[in-house]
Amino acid sequence: MHYLRILQLVVIVVFLNACASVPEQQCPAGTQNLPDCPPSGAIDDAKTNSLYESRTWAPLSELEIDPIKLGAEAQVPINSARAKIIGPTYEDALTSLAAKIWLIENAQHTVDVMYYIFATDPVGYAMLGALCNAVKRGVDVRIMVDAVGSMRPLHSELRALETCDENAGFIRNEDGHVTTKKARAQVVIFNALTKLKFNRRSHDKLLVVDGSFADKAVVMTGGRNISLDYYGISEDGSKDPTAFRDLEILLRSGQTSSDEEHAVGYVSQVYYTLLYLHKGNKRIWPYEADDEFSEGKYDDIYDHHRKKGQESLVFIKNLPEVKKHMDAMPGYMNEGFRDAKVRLAHQLSNLTATKVTTNVEENIKRNPNSIMYLIDKMYQHALQEEDVHRGALRIVSPYLFSSLFKNEEGEIVYDGTREILDLLRDNPGIRIEIITNSILTSDNFFTQAIIDMDMTPRFLLTPELQKAWLSGLEKGEFNPEVVESEEWKRLINHPQIFIYQTGGVDSVEIGGDTYYGKLHAKFIIGEKVGFIGTSNFDYRSNLYNNEMGFFYQDDALRGDLLEVFELLKSTSLRWGTPEWLEMRRKTMESDSKKAGPARKQRGTYKTIRALGVEYLF
Repeated sequence: MHYLRILQLVVIVVFLNACASVPEQQCPAGTQNLPDCPPSGAIDDAKTNSLYESRTWAPLSELEIDPIKLGAEAQVPINSARAKIIGPTYEDALTSLAAKIWLIENAQHTVDVMYYIFATDPVGYAMLGALCNAVKRGVDVRIMVDAVGSMRPLHSELRALETCDENAGFIRNEDGHVTTKKARAQVVIFNALTKLKFNRRSHDKLLVVDGSFADKAVVMTGGRNISLDYYGISEDGSKDPTAFRDLEILLRSGQTSSDEEHAVGYVSQVYYTLLYLHKGNKRIWPYEADDEFSEGKYDDIYDHHRKKGQESLVFIKNLPEVKKHMDAMPGYMNEGFRDAKVRLAHQLSNLTATKVTTNVEENIKRNPNSIMYLIDKMYQHALQEEDVHRGALRIVSPYLFSSLFKNEEGEIVYDGTREILDLLRDNPGIRIEIITNSILTSDNFFTQAIIDMDMTPRFLLTPELQKAWLSGLEKGEFNPEVVESEEWKRLINHPQIFIYQTGGVDSVEIGGDTYYGKLHAKFIIGEKVGFIGTSNFDYRSNLYNNEMGFFYQDDALRGDLLEVFELLKSTSLRWGTPEWLEMRRKTMESDSKKAGPARKQRGTYKTIRALGVEYLF
């Protein structure tokens, strides 16, 4: 890969300056104490003014360019970055939560927040409390949540964040001087349901702090949403051992970032702006008071939400385990980073693509910045390398599928399984290792049915054994003539394909004493290049959702991820083995809530396939 300039990105500032400027209150000499007037001595700073305008939301009708098209066509650079992995353990989850709060509390200029799930639980409110305080300090805040992932009727808690504007401070310039631009909290709902955009979601999880300031910028992305479920904390603050096991990457500017025209923080901030300005989004504001008894400009209901935000922030930060991680943050943010090359990738064009299941290759080619396009490019490049005949590709995903696409005539135009099997046959030194969920750890029974009844059998079993496996529990899975046959043993012990599923026969769910949680991490480890992001690499991620993440290149960072991979593998069982079959049997025979869906897995898969809706998962 080589460096590329972002040729079009400066256009954003130009057209937003022209179309989205907000009239300012006039502040004559001696009246700087008015609510929206800057303090005496504030600087009218040109760079801050430009940054302010570029961050101002505007409807598509006021824009001169389609931001999604711009994102697909923009030439994104490879950045130097200091990178750190925040892994799947309980301690890692607490580190992740502490890092998010600490970064917001230490932001100096701007904060951009985008999460698919932004819950109204103590974690969600704590984040809102920290963001409100940031606005009051003079930090400009943008927050965007998905309309489906964060579905709520009024989003009063987000509207309340905007009322923090009443006491907002003024943005500081690069040198720390107060400017004439007052900080804001701008809230956007991604692809609002009122705009009838039901099936195109933003699955992003992204935090960008001080993105335009290379020496201060921090970027954080991966699988974790804003919800108690992702940080191992129960409602009362006690440990939750059933939480999601996830992973994120933390990025700061690299040592050579000063030589780059656009550092990783700036690139991430511009990407956020493109998603933020998508035509399906809805900007929301707090409702103004409509009666004479309200004490302020806005309905008093927002006081309740702001108070809850501050109470939740204090509660979360003072949990003993969280406090320990908060206290360690100053050192954590400056130590242990790897010097890596990274490259942002996204699926923005999925939001406007048509014929998504029959025109897959053409749609991917329209977005050379897409995750899938770049993975294919790296694969094609690897085929030309001398060492393609050896090495491993390791993939972790909670809902991984192997693609099978047909054209409008029903003819198969791409079979990912067949392509991989052909590659392995021709290159016996290559192996593929996959870690995904089991019926015991998955939170999505539909996708798990596709994994166990379609994807894995296509990789490992002959057509005859696939048919036997799908025939039913008694004739297939519980039939010794099938699962104890020499052919079964030979096939599931494929020397180049290793598919592991998290969980074990000692799980608490089935009478044991071990908690396995729910796998939610998504990353790829290649021999030279890998990927960390939000994509599950399932049909929904590849075809419908917007997803984002970073390709990385660095041996030390790869080593860190290998440690995580081996940790996850140590708590997993290989598909088809006697231990795995026993785990499934014990699950089906238990009184766990997983028992029914596990017994019905074949029927679930056959129904999905009969209805032709597998691409929706």
